Amino acid sequence: MKRLIMCEGPNELTLINILLDNDALVFSEDDLLGLTAYHARQIKTSTQVQTALNLYDRNDVTVMRVGDKQTDRLVIPADFKGKICDVEKYCTLPELEMLLIISENLVKQYEKVKSTVKPKAFAKEHIRCNRKRYDNSSRFYRDYYGEDCGKLVHAIREYKRIRGSHEKDELYLADILK
Repeated sequence: MKRLIMCEGPNELTLINILLDNDALVFSEDDLLGLTAYHARQIKTSTQVQTALNLYDRNDVTVMRVGDKQTDRLVIPADFKGKICDVEKYCTLPELEMLLIISENLVKQYEKVKSTVKPKAFAKEHIRCNRKRYDNSSRFYRDYYGEDCGKLVHAIREYKRIRGSHEKDELYLADILK
């Protein structure tokens, strides 16, 4: 079986790559279709994903979708229906910035304002790395977590603990951690 990781945005892709680089997941890059994760929401709009699927000659691909907006249904083009055996959703609601808020021990402070302030705005106001203010860039996530994957793993696990539950068919990133 091969896994096809499709990340909603570049920041999700960065975090998945940090986890892969640090052998923090229950699978490795060798288990991935094309040996990599992809920034893609749909198969039909990503030539990289289509190429990887075309090059793979077996019919046992599990698609893993990572992102906070899991409402759009994955459309599997007819050419690839036989190759894909399962689709899993890994939800990061409300936003990835919650991981930073958790890492900075600011959850209680955020809880006081969450009805009026989104995690992204809160992070921009309160979180810095190397004297640089949070700017919603992949570089920021790489700088923040790249040297300390343990901090990222802890935040992902804590997020699952405090979040409660997602929709019944949505999983957490914590579910694929070692």
